[in-house]
Amino acid sequence: MFLVGLTGGIACGKSTVAKIFKEEYGCPVIDADIIARQVVEPGKPAYTKIKEVFGDGVFLSTGEINREKLGQIIFNDEVKRHQLNAIVHPAIKSEMLWQIVCTALKGHQFAILDIPLLFETRQMLPFVSFSIVVYCDEDQQLARLMQRNDLDEQAAQARISSQMSLKKKCELCTYVIDNTMTLDVTRDHVKQVHQLLQASNKHLLLRLGVLFLFVPLTLATVAICKFTGVL
Repeated sequence: MFLVGLTGGIACGKSTVAKIFKEEYGCPVIDADIIARQVVEPGKPAYTKIKEVFGDGVFLSTGEINREKLGQIIFNDEVKRHQLNAIVHPAIKSEMLWQIVCTALKGHQFAILDIPLLFETRQMLPFVSFSIVVYCDEDQQLARLMQRNDLDEQAAQARISSQMSLKKKCELCTYVIDNTMTLDVTRDHVKQVHQLLQASNKHLLLRLGVLFLFVPLTLATVAICKFTGVL
């Protein structure tokens, strides 16, 4: 199984594209946003560390993290943003790798890794064979974010500026899915990319690589066991 990184700017339609891959083509999708919520649940190590670094002011009376308050802090303070990333990103990476192993055991040709900060953190880049950026123009992105999160223009722009520019992401990726037009047009673009991914033989190469690694290790283990009298 090979991995496909799916990313894009905030409010550009990445989740919509991930949903199309999953629901219309049956592709397994491992969602970093969902995992990010799981690793900061009460009692988790990342939860405890956030309380130590940011204090009780970023928590609700229920004990859960106040995401709106925390967002206001990190999107206006680069140092605080890096502190939070240093806490949660290793935990997210660990859980993603575990889910990748579980998905691979099911025999899929490839899996989609839905990661908003794929190029910013670079933590999962070594594992992906292809990358996809979901794109829309700057005015659309700003308007969508303001409407979706009920933000004023300044707050929305601060969140957009905290990420790598869409232009730079498009230069770094394998495929770009244009989400500036209608949903039907976006679906067509997803279909085209899905066909290209299906045509790839990366999964065969990876399986051969695992096989060539597994066979020598197995033979070496048998030889050691025989030499030591275990077999």
